[in-house]
Amino acid sequence: MQGNQICSLLDIQYPILQGGMAWIATHELAAAVSETGALGVIGAGHMPPDALRAEIRATKERTSRPFGVNIMLRSPFVREVMQVVIDERVPVITTGAGNPAEYIPALKAVGTKVIPVVASVALAKRLERSGVDALIAEGTESGGHVGEVSTFCLIPQVVDAVKIPVIAAGGIADGRGVAAAFCLGAAGVQVGTRFVVSTECIAHENYKHAILKAKERSTVLTGVSTGHPVRVIENALSREFAALERQQASVEELDQLGAGKLRLAAREGEVQRGSVMAGQIAGLLHDVKPVKEIVAELVAGYEQVVRKLAPKL
Repeated sequence: MQGNQICSLLDIQYPILQGGMAWIATHELAAAVSETGALGVIGAGHMPPDALRAEIRATKERTSRPFGVNIMLRSPFVREVMQVVIDERVPVITTGAGNPAEYIPALKAVGTKVIPVVASVALAKRLERSGVDALIAEGTESGGHVGEVSTFCLIPQVVDAVKIPVIAAGGIADGRGVAAAFCLGAAGVQVGTRFVVSTECIAHENYKHAILKAKERSTVLTGVSTGHPVRVIENALSREFAALERQQASVEELDQLGAGKLRLAAREGEVQRGSVMAGQIAGLLHDVKPVKEIVAELVAGYEQVVRKLAPKL
């Protein structure tokens, strides 16, 4: 696993990225992940620039290793937070909900690696042409904002379509998932939900408990009619979303219902009226562990699978 394309590109020990989850992936989690040799990522979400600058500097105080920032290109502060990332010379950014092309020259001028999240082959090809360094191909199994294609189908098609490294995301929480991603042609993996239920993650205990008690069919998609579906654990809020969508509610009504609900769940612990974003892999998770143990298990599990497969190849 060590020494591959992603490790060389990002100057990390293991080709494992932590998902940049808004309201959840703070400096505490990002620094802890980076300290293991993987890549921790701050989830900027809709953070104003001063808040993101504080998170970046707090991360630098906790680790001297590379880390990243995930930037939602639909954020009202996107230009300001991009400037913060440039000013602070953040080693890596991952992006979602758009095309980062206009920011790439300035980012590359300070040495920042740019890795967008894609959910389709067409977008992967377009972003490769814009000069990004790698891609995160994310299957619909993921928590939060998702596309329509499953990880198992999406990864090999994106790998075949582009020449830059591809990082697999969606449905990966143990070494078996890591090995499967590599078998599909990925050069690395992004892990989200598994890191939510870590000791260092600041998500509310109610949020973590909701993930731990989830089963393989506990998640649902909300907001499908808006064109920006979100995977969450089913609760009172998701059922209200479903009812509104059956009534053909407007995008504005649905946006209003969802506003502030991730923070309500992740920070305040309201897991019935809040948005508990989690991937379908939640059913595989049964405990809260330190980040160091989680990364060690991902690596050891991958190596165990490789040893089992080797005699058969």
